[in-house]
Amino acid sequence: MDIYQIVNKSYEVYKSFIVLNEKLSKKMRYSLGTSIENNSLELMELFIIAKNAPKPLKAGYLIKASSLLEVIVLKLRLFLDLRLANETNIFKIQENLAEIGRMLGGW
Repeated sequence: MDIYQIVNKSYEVYKSFIVLNEKLSKKMRYSLGTSIENNSLELMELFIIAKNAPKPLKAGYLIKASSLLEVIVLKLRLFLDLRLANETNIFKIQENLAEIGRMLGGW
């Protein structure tokens, strides 16, 4: 698997969250919005660290990335349940997150 694909896909997700957060109310922007942005940025960092880590240490970073991906998916589901953003945009992000999950599983 090409590591740059998963990093680029996570970068696209991060950009999508930035756009979503611009439209949130102030209360949600500084709670859920900032939280999901930070989580997606940390996910991208974990992929880069795992790419550069020695082989025995890669598994730990990938397990942490997988857990963080689940947290992001749950927070995005909260966006959908609370109707904080356009459903179409959320579904596109969910599709990208599912693809990241498949790539992560194949790594």
